[in-house]
Amino acid sequence: MTISTPTPVPSSSPDSLEADLLARVPSQLFIGGDWVDARAGATLDVHDPATGLVIKTIADARAEDGLAALDAAVAAADEWAETAPRARGEILRGAFDLLQERREDFALLMTLEMGKPLAEARGEVTYGGEFLRWFSEEAVRIGGRYGRNPEGTGSMIVSERPVGPAFLITPWNFPLAMATRKIAPALAAGCTAVVKPASLTPLTTLLLASLLEEAGLPKGVLNVFTTSTTSAVSDPIIADPRLRKLSFTGSTGVGQQLIRQSAQNVLRISMELGGNAPFVVFEDADLDKAVEGALAAKFRNIGQACTAANRFIVHTSVASEFATRLSARVSAFRMGRGTEEGVTVGPLINDAAVTKVDALVTDAVSRGATVRTGGHPVDGDGSFYEATVITGVTAGSDILREEIFGPVLSIVEFSDEDEAVRLANDTEYGLVSYVFTESLARGQRMIDRLDTGMMGLNVGVLSNAAAPFGGVKQSGLGREGGSEGIREYLSTKYTLIPNA
Repeated sequence: MTISTPTPVPSSSPDSLEADLLARVPSQLFIGGDWVDARAGATLDVHDPATGLVIKTIADARAEDGLAALDAAVAAADEWAETAPRARGEILRGAFDLLQERREDFALLMTLEMGKPLAEARGEVTYGGEFLRWFSEEAVRIGGRYGRNPEGTGSMIVSERPVGPAFLITPWNFPLAMATRKIAPALAAGCTAVVKPASLTPLTTLLLASLLEEAGLPKGVLNVFTTSTTSAVSDPIIADPRLRKLSFTGSTGVGQQLIRQSAQNVLRISMELGGNAPFVVFEDADLDKAVEGALAAKFRNIGQACTAANRFIVHTSVASEFATRLSARVSAFRMGRGTEEGVTVGPLINDAAVTKVDALVTDAVSRGATVRTGGHPVDGDGSFYEATVITGVTAGSDILREEIFGPVLSIVEFSDEDEAVRLANDTEYGLVSYVFTESLARGQRMIDRLDTGMMGLNVGVLSNAAAPFGGVKQSGLGREGGSEGIREYLSTKYTLIPNA
């Protein structure tokens, strides 16, 4: 594996394109249509994970700032709910168009604050932008129904209305797409929103808020606060009876706590939580397709995705060839700062992530697994871990139970279909699965037998704005994207009109 030396932090090169972009990113809170400082005057630093150095200092909200954001969302709620669906959709479409014009800015910003290679960041701009476009179209398709009741005594009207002010909590790994995937359906449905991006990667959301402002979004419809004290600021918002919707993407443990908190006011909730995705390769699989799918499913976003394949379950007859091909490809990866030409693996988000990944690999090796390539943290600046392939992973290894969230591909073997299904389903999670087989009948059986909310059949990437994203079991509740996504922000009302 080729490892390059990260270039200096952008702030050390004031004339660079990076420094110019960072200067244009807002550093304040966006509340009630205004950019304001945190009332306590606190600030937090945002770091480049490739160097560990500070790239920007921004406002650090406290509880009173969060409640001010909710106040603004509540004040704007009725007018926004009554805004014509076409008008809401046109604002979202305008934001989509602006995003296309500034795609390089957003891609570079994500690379700077999160670390992913620039080519992948450009892909996220495309993916994240599609939620703005898709839900701009869904805004005018909010429906209902009308008809006589079965008894013939009257007519039934079923209508859909916005649920009300929403609190949207987004993760650090996809700073643009996770924001647009929540913001777009909320605004399309007629809900106002308060958004809390992750403190590790808040800059992209701040830039997105300024873009939506430019697209004509009325004051107070969208409010964004950044904070290093998440619970202290979020808890009063969730406890406030004016809030009607909570959407969260993140770990299952935090999601469980938020579900408990949301029960106090019986909030509508959407939870996109952890994953432990199986990637099943049957003996009849096209190995060329399977290898390409594995590389995409595992190493996209440096393995830091809830949809990342975690457990590669490969038939004994093809396991050796599959591992050999993968190891050759992975060993050729180039690691470095994501802005550098040819880099395919960037840094993990921070040193804690490196420590976790290394502990999982160390545990697997101590139980008999073999490292085929990689397997070590990288010394020097930044939070780097080598892209890794390990084989012979044994039952009981931590790496089979815990979400890796890093560039490590672990392989276990199976001998028949029933064993593959048992291994794949042996987890409390159920977000996504991947299956590679040339048998249509087997593929159809896997659709029914694997306990996941999504499945990729002979593909390694399946997310799409037009499709419902979400899982079962401890991977969450609700769906984002598709026609299903806007329903999470709508409440159903039934009215009976008696016969005249």
